[in-house]
Amino acid sequence: MKLAGIGELPLVEKLRDRFSRKKTGVLLGIGDDAAVIRPSGLPLLITTDMMVEGVHFDFSYATPYQVGYKLVSVNVSDVYAMGGTPQYLLLDFGAPGTMELKSFTRLFDGVEAAMKLYGVSLVGGDVSSAGELVLSGAVIGYGKKALRRAGARAGDRIYVTGNLGDSACGLALLKSMKKPVEIEKGKKALLPPLSWKVIRPLITRHLMPTAVRPGRFADTASAMMDISDGLLIDLSRLCRESGVGALLYEEGIPVSDALREASAQLRKDPLDFAFAGGEDYELLFTSPRSSVAGAFCVGEITGQGMIMQDRRGRLRKISAKGYRHFGVQD
Repeated sequence: MKLAGIGELPLVEKLRDRFSRKKTGVLLGIGDDAAVIRPSGLPLLITTDMMVEGVHFDFSYATPYQVGYKLVSVNVSDVYAMGGTPQYLLLDFGAPGTMELKSFTRLFDGVEAAMKLYGVSLVGGDVSSAGELVLSGAVIGYGKKALRRAGARAGDRIYVTGNLGDSACGLALLKSMKKPVEIEKGKKALLPPLSWKVIRPLITRHLMPTAVRPGRFADTASAMMDISDGLLIDLSRLCRESGVGALLYEEGIPVSDALREASAQLRKDPLDFAFAGGEDYELLFTSPRSSVAGAFCVGEITGQGMIMQDRRGRLRKISAKGYRHFGVQD
């Protein structure tokens, strides 16, 4: 059955029935003109992210379940990046009337799975017709203090919480496969000579990323953000907000064995994926500490400019390469 044969109100009722369980602090959820939430007294964190078909995802290599899951993760990541705890989700859904009900249901299966992972509740949103699938999520959370991109100081170390470049490499592999892989159902895919052991973590990182909880990193961070558009461009944003520069250590950039193997097959430098690929959703933060357990030191904050130190100790200027909407400097 197609959405055009169902109508807006029945779709809203389906979502209301499915997500009716109220979280503590929700006085009124889905079904009225607005949700009613009782604030906790802590600073309120609010973020929103869109996902547009043909821009952020393509059904030639992604399933509806994966798109729904990713929408929640990318929004939660922004709250985590400010040291907060996500609580509530608002979701706007626009789609052509030709979309099948099965696809609609699977998309919200993915949304629900991610909600359970992060402990958030769906409290409202909107449903509309559109020329292509357009999704917008908004997450509300709380934090004892709000970590900002501003706050880094010269002498601070620069840290990331995990391997970089996996998502971008995973996307390259998916485009080569030219078909969706239902990893959520345990399905596999072949792309000889690469093994599934190499392929799986890379495409999973792109299709169903898991946001990194700030935990102990927030306690030591002087500035923090998530890596959504690539290390270089996101670090440049943090430096700009803090009014500082950065020295990156090429040797310190963490990359996975899977990325190294797949990059060799694609005839790419794994560091190109790590520096400019984007959508890894690891945390990028600065700290005055010389080491932070569970994080990788990739450089240090300087007075100005962005410089790379290669494995031989040579220095060169670097530019803020990464993904930009509309292709303009920001």
